[in-house]
Amino acid sequence: MIISVASGKGGTGKTTVATNLAASLGEGVQLLDCDVEQPNAHLFLAPEMEDSDIVTVPVPVVDEEKCTLCGKCAEICQFKAIVVIGETVLTFHELCHSCGGCVKVCPENAIGETGREIGIVEKGHYNGIEFIHGSLRVGEAMSPPLIRKVRSLGAPDKLTIIDAPPGTSCPVIAAMKGADFVLLVTEPTPFGLYDLKLAVGAVKILDIPHGLVINRSDIGDDRVRRYAQEEGIPVLMEIPFDRKIAESYSRGELLVEVMPEWKDRFVSLYGQISESVRGS
Repeated sequence: MIISVASGKGGTGKTTVATNLAASLGEGVQLLDCDVEQPNAHLFLAPEMEDSDIVTVPVPVVDEEKCTLCGKCAEICQFKAIVVIGETVLTFHELCHSCGGCVKVCPENAIGETGREIGIVEKGHYNGIEFIHGSLRVGEAMSPPLIRKVRSLGAPDKLTIIDAPPGTSCPVIAAMKGADFVLLVTEPTPFGLYDLKLAVGAVKILDIPHGLVINRSDIGDDRVRRYAQEEGIPVLMEIPFDRKIAESYSRGELLVEVMPEWKDRFVSLYGQISESVRGS
């Protein structure tokens, strides 16, 4: 089963939920940190890293001796990553979406491909938990290829927990697509509700079963709960605004280790998710 832990906005406690859920379930679980622009799950699990690989994507390289400047490559590229100007073909690798269209339409076979580095993927272990995360190269604009690479390394026979990026854009879709359940983490504030509605809209388009965790649940108001009730979205867990919880987070400590009574609550959370998936 694949559980994607997501949120409509940053700072809601998504990583807290993902790491503590994985730590509570223990051996046989794999945690994939797909928040590749700013991965931080490793700060809480402190896994022993064992492997690191550079991730590249294919981008075009033009053989000017073969090129006849016909412009077919520029016509097919919707992102202006390759253009013909006068007697020159220019490539802009940062704009390339690696579709390979320019290679296929070139009548002279003048376009090949080379790899462009976009980030790294690291693998390790923590107390029997397999840990994989990606780190996007600074200045890189597109993270979905790296997210897909992280996900491709997951073992299909294990329970997989994905720490998705915040928001509702393409990186989030790449981290949620194909999941069996999406656990949305929110907070009971106007901003939390607004971004939650956007996230729920994305999950409904993907037609994935989902539920809520309300973090800092005793602040704000009850509009998030009313919205969940109206939409038929189950609230599976509430985490109060607690100084001890906040202090453990600031020190990079797992909640279930600082306050062991929370381990059973996260195990119960997983049980509710399993029931929902079986009933869907």
